[in-house]
Amino acid sequence: MKNNLLHILLGTLLLNVLGCASSEQKKDEKPAEETTDVMDKMEWWRDARFGMFVHWGPYAIPAGEHKGVKTDHIGEWIMNDLHIPIKEYEEYSKQFNPVDFNAEEWAALMKEAGMKYIVITTKHHDGFCLWDSKITDYDIMDFSPYKRDILEELAKACKKQGIALGFYHSIMDWHHPQAQAIWEPNYNKSRKDTLENPEFSQYYKNYLKPQVKELLTKYDGVKIIWFDGEWIPAYKTEMGKEMYQFISEINPEVIVNNRVDKGRQGMSGFNAEGVFAGDFGTPEQEIPDTGMPGTDWESCMTMNDTWGYKSFDHNWKSDTVLIQNLIDIVSKGGNFLLNVGPTAEGKIPAPSVERLKAMGKWMAKNSESIYGSSASPLAKPKWGRFTQKGDKIYAHVFNWPENGNLQIDKAIGDISKAYLLADKSSLELNTDASFLNVSLPETAPDGIATVVVLEKK
Repeated sequence: MKNNLLHILLGTLLLNVLGCASSEQKKDEKPAEETTDVMDKMEWWRDARFGMFVHWGPYAIPAGEHKGVKTDHIGEWIMNDLHIPIKEYEEYSKQFNPVDFNAEEWAALMKEAGMKYIVITTKHHDGFCLWDSKITDYDIMDFSPYKRDILEELAKACKKQGIALGFYHSIMDWHHPQAQAIWEPNYNKSRKDTLENPEFSQYYKNYLKPQVKELLTKYDGVKIIWFDGEWIPAYKTEMGKEMYQFISEINPEVIVNNRVDKGRQGMSGFNAEGVFAGDFGTPEQEIPDTGMPGTDWESCMTMNDTWGYKSFDHNWKSDTVLIQNLIDIVSKGGNFLLNVGPTAEGKIPAPSVERLKAMGKWMAKNSESIYGSSASPLAKPKWGRFTQKGDKIYAHVFNWPENGNLQIDKAIGDISKAYLLADKSSLELNTDASFLNVSLPETAPDGIATVVVLEKK
């Protein structure tokens, strides 16, 4: 089956294929060329490769447990999963007072980790807004004791550190009477139900769109709008296309994910065949098995099992897994959006900080093989992954060969020299009938991923 992600520039005569095709894409099938404008707005994102996702809101207060009942699902869905009535959930919103939040510390940590952009939840499905919205009082300034605009502080801190700013925004809203609140307290009933809120179009027109405009015009340097919740029946593909065009008219440089429309097929993140709006695909908690030719895509993943903070989720991925996931994703031409779920007080959990710093330590020596790199020119080797940039191919060695001989398919072409990226140590090359052989040190300089640079003639 062929999956296509088509980029639509409504209001123009141009139709651009983003090429979200599966690995089964026919060899003689080529995506349409993108316009220069589209390529320009995507260029920085393709170069960045690594960003931070932040899921944060009042759900960090119950942290996965309400009235002694623990959710077995993700933390930010607790309002729906434990069927908490709106007025009862509002008590958490009234208590949301993240006195330890420090935007500059967050931005500095992102930079240390080697991240180039952030996507933070401006409003998750619970409807609570992390900025001073003029469209509602259900926000951080009017409804909570905090009285500070989190997005404003974060926008300034990220600009200072050179971090591109992105906003996650939920299409559905469990709190709004014209959206999912109609199903209280089983807010997401309509996800599998054909019934729709008859007033959703009014919510879309008078609440959702004005808030998106507010986010795009209130804060300096917004580069990404990342939608979610598009699966509800009341949200139509016509609304998605209109929203995409609406954003483009406000700021044509803003990148929008494919969840602005209705094409996405589940967690795999890519679209069904057809014409849908959006600039990139969004695999969730998944890494495609193979590369996606001509595709812009981004795997969003958690460090443990949940997006929003859940105090009893200690199933943390190791430094090794996270670093190798980053390499794996880039080797297939994608971006890695790695999540943190701050506490109710505004602290990024210590296990997350530790892992981000470990990633930053690896990136400090090896980021050349990540930033601006494209998908591997070769099939996935047993010992690791490849990335490529210009005339350089980067061999990321996960499994160090016992005999010190790294075998590379001769399809790589003519290689003039090889060296270790971290310290530029030269490596000996020789060829036999089947392989290019690179002589490595006896032990791996980096036990997680040692990068060998191969320069073409």
